[in-house]
Order: sequence, then C-alpha cells, then structure tokens
Amino acid sequence: MGDVIPFRKPAGKVTRKGLCQHDIHKWVVCKGKQFDVKSGKLITIYRCERCGKQKVKGH
Repeated sequence: MGDVIPFRKPAGKVTRKGLCQHDIHKWVVCKGKQFDVKSGKLITIYRCERCGKQKVKGH
C-alpha cells in the first residue's frame, strides 16, 4: 500500500456570497441619511441585505 498524504485546509477562507457573487443583490433602501449636503440633492442609499454592498442614487 502507498503512503497516505494528509490534505491541508486552505489557508484563507473564501467568503461566498451566494447570488451576490454574480451581481444579483437584494437591495433595500437605507433610511438613515437622505440628503447630500455638498451637492444639495436628495439621495437614496441602497444596501444589499446579504453582502452589505452599498449604492447611491441621486434624484
């Protein structure tokens, strides 16, 4: 019989985000800050429930 080689776990754990890794996010409106002082416009901040990524849309 041959020698048994022990397998090691990967050094860094890769965090999988499910659908978010394919840019299919679950956007939710974040109601904390709704006005941009510098540009003087109303903004809407969207935050992904799964991964926490944010996007901003100005009106």
